[in-house]
Amino acid sequence: MKALVLAGGTGSRLRPFTHSGTKQLLPIANKPVLFYALESLAAAGVRELGLVVGPYGDDIRRAAGDGRSFGLDITYLRQDRPRGLAHAVAVARGFLADDDFLLHLGDNFLDGGVAAFAARAAAAPAAARLLVTAVPDPAAFGVAEVDPDGRVRRVEEKPDRPRSDLALIGVYAFGPAVHEAVAAIRPSPRGELELTHAVQWLVDHGHDVRADTTTSVWHDTGSVDDMLEANRHVLDGLAGRLDGKVDHDSAVVGRVLLGEGAVVRGSRVTGPVVIGPGTVISDAVIGPYTAIGANCRIHDSSIEGSVLLDGADVDRAGRIERSFIGRDAVVAAPRHPYAHRLVLGDHSKVHLHP
Repeated sequence: MKALVLAGGTGSRLRPFTHSGTKQLLPIANKPVLFYALESLAAAGVRELGLVVGPYGDDIRRAAGDGRSFGLDITYLRQDRPRGLAHAVAVARGFLADDDFLLHLGDNFLDGGVAAFAARAAAAPAAARLLVTAVPDPAAFGVAEVDPDGRVRRVEEKPDRPRSDLALIGVYAFGPAVHEAVAAIRPSPRGELELTHAVQWLVDHGHDVRADTTTSVWHDTGSVDDMLEANRHVLDGLAGRLDGKVDHDSAVVGRVLLGEGAVVRGSRVTGPVVIGPGTVISDAVIGPYTAIGANCRIHDSSIEGSVLLDGADVDRAGRIERSFIGRDAVVAAPRHPYAHRLVLGDHSKVHLHP
């Protein structure tokens, strides 16, 4: 079975980070969120994978390469601008041919992967198979109304009055009939070809459309809070290893993954924490659920439950919690008795004063 991964969206809810890069390359536990999808599909037995990219396609190509490191053969497919998920399927028509395929949104994280879903789709083919999960706020998602036997009766995109609490989580299995559906639908009021409209077209025209419900942890990593929650979940399963240096005046407690060339001096690090290669931690306190990228510098500061991208510099910044700090960003301030929460874009600088 082939797979199609969609990585062409703009990520407006993750601005300012997506002004200078693509959301699919933002890290969860120091690994781009896109890589979790690629690894999941490879583990499900996929070898041929189409990757739909947009303006930052070159960045994604440099990061993922030809796919061999994942056990995949990646074909890059360019979408000139975001025109909807169904439009991305149309862009991939030549690559997909008339084969069955899995579709996975490149910014979604699903714990445990898609191997079981892919196996069910292969064993019992349908025109479309949707992976869904119960959520407390279904109006924020695409929603499926499903019969007791698993047949889909209706799908709607962010309905004002949801008919169920089953959200579409961005993982699908399709047969070739979806191409007829995509060709038949028209743009929505927001000017996009909606995948939910294509699925509803299949339902309305008598095709077999089914839903599988999962209780696995799922994160739509479309906002900073979503990224922090996904980071927290992945760090919960972290295996600690110290490949860097920890001096005698420091304490490392719990599961800490310290990258090669990283240095901890006069500091306390309490896991789960991941620290990238080349990073220097000095006279600092690093609390649980923090992911620090490569070549960062943390001095005389306390950081907990946060994500710092490569090259971030935090100096005498007091206590920082639940923050997301971009590449090469600088945070410098005298110590204060209260906590800061920061959402900083790449190459930004913040100087905090009394």
